[in-house]
Amino acid sequence: MLKGSLKKLIAVSLVVGSMFTFAACGSKQEASNSGTQSQTMERIKKNGKLVLGTSADYPPYEFHKSVDGKDEIVGFDVEVAKQIAKDMGVKLEIKDMKFDGLLAALDQGNVDIVVAGMTPTEERKKNVDFSKVYYNAVQTVIVKASDKDKIKSIDDLKGKRVGVQKGAIQEEIAKKQMPNSEAVALGKISDLVLALKNNRVDAVIVELPVATSNVNANKDLVISGIKLQTEEAGSAVAIKKGSADVVSAIDKTLDKLIQDKSIDKYVTDATNSVEVK
Repeated sequence: MLKGSLKKLIAVSLVVGSMFTFAACGSKQEASNSGTQSQTMERIKKNGKLVLGTSADYPPYEFHKSVDGKDEIVGFDVEVAKQIAKDMGVKLEIKDMKFDGLLAALDQGNVDIVVAGMTPTEERKKNVDFSKVYYNAVQTVIVKASDKDKIKSIDDLKGKRVGVQKGAIQEEIAKKQMPNSEAVALGKISDLVLALKNNRVDAVIVELPVATSNVNANKDLVISGIKLQTEEAGSAVAIKKGSADVVSAIDKTLDKLIQDKSIDKYVTDATNSVEVK
């Protein structure tokens, strides 16, 4: 009897212990879901700075400019990032790198957010979180002024070379909408423009603000009349997966900037500040 009672006592103890364990785990999980900061937010607050990853060769989104004799990265994306950092109560640090390396830097924790005219495609959403879209732009094609009357449709680019930025949405656009053209992917917009001017490509796909800036700076280039489909158009801020609190904070800032038309002003000011050479 004693042995049987002892077994029952042990069994009851194990059950009760398990209940407490599960309850504790459940409470811990709830706390994690409701109140605990993400690793990204913890790092931002601890360091007192928001590290922005961008590719500063995409005027007027982000580009290098001499300000009071000092090289600075400016553009309307930078202005958006400055406001996000301000609302978080931290300083902004900018890291400039190639576009196709930005999401890897985000995943590795080398940057806290990516603001680089990046479109939140379904493929990218598998690996990172995105804020709401803060700016929509039309995709356009720039060509040499001498080819304006020769290249007026996608059919006119059959068998020709079309420049796109490596790792950007324009690569997919060229693949899907220009299957009879040869896509030439380069890391920087400046390299694409130079390739166009030097006849190494026949056209370049870029967003309208970028096209406008480069055409204004290069009188031998024009925006063609080619119409492209842009189902996944729009730019959003990229954040590491599992950083819902950071996404929420950024969306709050973006709501304010969109509502008071600040982003429209940022775009206009940045476009006007691009130096015409």
